[in-house]
Amino acid sequence: MPKQRAPQRLNVSTPQRLNASTPQRLNVASSSDLIVNSRIRVPFAELDFQFVRSSGPGGQNVNKVNSQAQLHWNVAANTSVPEEVRQRLQALNRRRFTKEGVLVLNSQRYRDQVRNRQDCLDKLTAMLLAAAERPVTRKATKVPRGVKESRLRNKRQQAERKQRRRPPKFDD
Repeated sequence: MPKQRAPQRLNVSTPQRLNASTPQRLNVASSSDLIVNSRIRVPFAELDFQFVRSSGPGGQNVNKVNSQAQLHWNVAANTSVPEEVRQRLQALNRRRFTKEGVLVLNSQRYRDQVRNRQDCLDKLTAMLLAAAERPVTRKATKVPRGVKESRLRNKRQQAERKQRRRPPKFDD
């Protein structure tokens, strides 16, 4: 009598690997938000994840598993992020935006979907934190009088030094 194997249980914490030739989509529909700081929260419902085949490490699995995570976020339709932060985000990362105002982030650093998905969220958080910082405006300052006098004095000394190097003029 052959030995029967117990059915394998899928652990929820490990990613499920599927053999699919088409990209897989995962809409994150959760009640929680991606908390960037005290002012900025992004609802997970606005984030759309797509999983495609990845290049890089993975051995024989690399051609069978959709492990690269692509995050799509329609920033133009977002209302939870302040307008000035949205504008700075687009200015700082304009190559990552489509014409429709959708931010696209990729991650294929890891071999599994869950870690690549988290890497996309980490990248988004870092980008939003960078955009949340207001650029420091330069205050125009007046050049002090002592600095002006010193510069003019050095200029006169240099001119006299060069004047002495010239050959003497003979008046005939």
